[in-house]
Amino acid sequence: MFAVVADVERYPEFLPLVEGLTVLERKETQEGSALTATMTVGYKAITERFTTRVELLPKAGEVRVRHLDGPFSHLENDWRFVAADGGSDVHFTIDYAFSSTMLSLIVGAAFEKAVKSYTEAFEARARALYRGGGAGGV
Repeated sequence: MFAVVADVERYPEFLPLVEGLTVLERKETQEGSALTATMTVGYKAITERFTTRVELLPKAGEVRVRHLDGPFSHLENDWRFVAADGGSDVHFTIDYAFSSTMLSLIVGAAFEKAVKSYTEAFEARARALYRGGGAGGV
């Protein structure tokens, strides 16, 4: 599952509301890698872009995302992967707030619904990639 979440360039292929993602910079670190990425999300006639710093820490089994720029006053999400019988237990947390009350009113409910469906989208992606590949559970 770590590999599925870490493959941020593929998010537009399977995540709700995500229309595009561009990695602006990628650096190797002692713990793994860090990247800066801009994601484009859309809902009806509204399109927004936001930039985050993403830390990919495979040895720790963690992915950390922090807001740098965009329509949020803050955005933090963390993934933690714990080995389990036949796969991984996935722990996901997200904390965010839109900087604009109007934007929050217009897209807030859709964004909240999309975030809640992300777990299912990542699980479906893992099943599609590893079906019959002997990768075990997710």
